[in-house]
Amino acid sequence: MKKTVLREYAKLLAIKGVNVQKDQEVVIVAELDQPEFVKMLVEECYRAGAGKVTVEWSYQPLRKLSVRYQKEKVLSRVEDWEIEKMKHRAKTLPAMIYLESEDPDGLKGINQKKMAKCLGIRRGVFKPYRDEMDNKYQWCIAAVAGKDWAKKVFPGERSSVAVEKLWEAILYTSRAQGDGIKNWEEHNEDLKNRYEYLNSLSITELHYTSSNGTDLTVGLLPQGRFLGGSETLLNSDVEFNANIPSEEVFTSPDRNRADGVVYASMPLSYQGALIENFWFRFENGKIVEAHAEKGEELLNSILDTDEGARYLGECALVPYDSPIRNSGILFYNTLFDENAACHLAFGEGFSACVKDYEKYTLEEIRELGINNSIVHVDFMIGTKDLCITAKTSDGTQVQIFKDGNWAF
Repeated sequence: MKKTVLREYAKLLAIKGVNVQKDQEVVIVAELDQPEFVKMLVEECYRAGAGKVTVEWSYQPLRKLSVRYQKEKVLSRVEDWEIEKMKHRAKTLPAMIYLESEDPDGLKGINQKKMAKCLGIRRGVFKPYRDEMDNKYQWCIAAVAGKDWAKKVFPGERSSVAVEKLWEAILYTSRAQGDGIKNWEEHNEDLKNRYEYLNSLSITELHYTSSNGTDLTVGLLPQGRFLGGSETLLNSDVEFNANIPSEEVFTSPDRNRADGVVYASMPLSYQGALIENFWFRFENGKIVEAHAEKGEELLNSILDTDEGARYLGECALVPYDSPIRNSGILFYNTLFDENAACHLAFGEGFSACVKDYEKYTLEEIRELGINNSIVHVDFMIGTKDLCITAKTSDGTQVQIFKDGNWAF
């Protein structure tokens, strides 16, 4: 891919992704295979006004070795310096950019149960600091074309060709071709118009049906609201886009109101492993049954992370006719695949999905019915014949989705 094109993409992430503020600290998390793009992104963050940019490198093979050889006590331990780092971030609120380029099969063969258990312990320690930072800092998850990931998506191509094709797909679906900044301004306006219409309906529940067997009713909160596109920091006018790409309008439901069965329509890539052909049965908001043709043990280990992991934290509406779906590519990456179809997420809910959330404490937000968990896992349920009907506070039935797409 031409460097001039990648430079514009890096600029998009710095300006429309996290919207770097003057003298702000920026932290970039990336894999070792992306030094050239990371260098561009660091420079664009400085050009946008960053006071300091730090890069934290990650490497799948090392994570795999850690899980294999470290004892659970060591693998789950949080060191004092890690706590101090989180305290520093909670105080300084740096903009966080997460670049995804990992091999979807990179952790194949790992002891998933051991890894999930230890990650759960570590996340539990970090959660109070993350809660303290919630809605107060900018963050953005975006992607770069890793070689192994590209070969997974385009298995019949040479590595160089596969990487070029993946870059093209990333830029297309991220609306980064041409004037990316203008593209996102228009896209955010469209998403805003849609979620404002949904909010005007006073929806109390959503009913999902599809020919694959999905028949699920999810209750929404009276104080809840839909959001989408750019977000605004608490007590600030700073806007940022947490996901590039993003096609969704979403809300956090009432954790105690979900009943029925829902089938996943796409594989779930989680921590370097794939979960395929899975489904859930809900009763009174809780996942009481979960099965998968592949990866069932991993799936249930995630659901057993904590008490909140078996409850819904998000309902996201994404048209079947979206850039990612139209690309015809299965990315094996949730950032992309979740934006190709309507999806749900079990685990942590979003406090910002409560109207006037700034007037509530976090404890009050959770008492209203926003789910609390140390995990948040999106899974895709959208199909070409998915229908979603909304029930409003006055009992009216309004069709929101028909044949996989917006009905309005």
